[in-house]
Amino acid sequence: MENKIVVIAGATATGKTDLAIQLAKKIDGEIVSADSMMVYKYMDIGTAKPTQQEQEGIRHYVIDVVEPSYNFSVKDFLKEADRSISEIQEKGKIPIVAGGTWLYIQALLYGLSEAPKGNPEIREELYKENNKKLYKKLKEVDKEYAQKIHQNDKRRIVRALEVFYETGKPFSSFQKEHSFKEKRYDFVGFILQRDREQIMKRIEERVEKMFQKGLIEEVKNLMEMGYENSLTAKQAIGYKEVIPYLKGEISLEEAKESIIKNTKVFAKRQIRTFRNKLEFDHITLSDYTNNKILDTIIERLQLQRR
Repeated sequence: MENKIVVIAGATATGKTDLAIQLAKKIDGEIVSADSMMVYKYMDIGTAKPTQQEQEGIRHYVIDVVEPSYNFSVKDFLKEADRSISEIQEKGKIPIVAGGTWLYIQALLYGLSEAPKGNPEIREELYKENNKKLYKKLKEVDKEYAQKIHQNDKRRIVRALEVFYETGKPFSSFQKEHSFKEKRYDFVGFILQRDREQIMKRIEERVEKMFQKGLIEEVKNLMEMGYENSLTAKQAIGYKEVIPYLKGEISLEEAKESIIKNTKVFAKRQIRTFRNKLEFDHITLSDYTNNKILDTIIERLQLQRR
């Protein structure tokens, strides 16, 4: 709690990465990614991972840390992020946590919930069901948690249902009851916003650029490396839609349209998630110049560090 950290959150395609890099250059900071897909190696284009050139000399942490076949958990993220923040602070720099995965950000700032241990028999039966059916059931028994995760995130869906069937209580209730009463870090938080139409347009442009950069080849390489059937490949937007194209099951245009559609649905869910986070300042990017936004963040940080 001795040194503050800055948290920059928001929906996909709002411009978090670029703003975090510009802020880091101004305040001598380094960036801790809070993105559940950027942790995976070899998945660069489809996750909009910043290239070395785009990072502009600013070191990024919790990127490229595990193989695509590894089931990276919130607990894994917490361990990596805590270690990264300590390393940044030991250098005398300011940690800037940037990303759109609220489960990661929540765990980092407030701690992990202490849900009960799982039941292997229940888990095994649940994994036999398809994602759509499981997610529908989760929405019936725990709508609050269902809204926080992707409908194709089978591992988290199964975990939540497993807890519900074992205890009779929704998984979200354990998060509330057992979350830390005090913040784990003293932070200044900002949620970046854009007009919804603007975000949707930026998503369309981003997807088009992904294909231009070589998304097809990236997915093909992952398949050749044996990662097609990993949980990550199955749930990651931008990858699961291209696999059927490479198998000749759908057209390139259908793959593109599917990625755009799924990304827009994901963005809308993120927008709802971030809407009521009162402990964060909400900044609408279209209302200010980039320099004005940076000045606002720096001013707030300086005020709270006094």
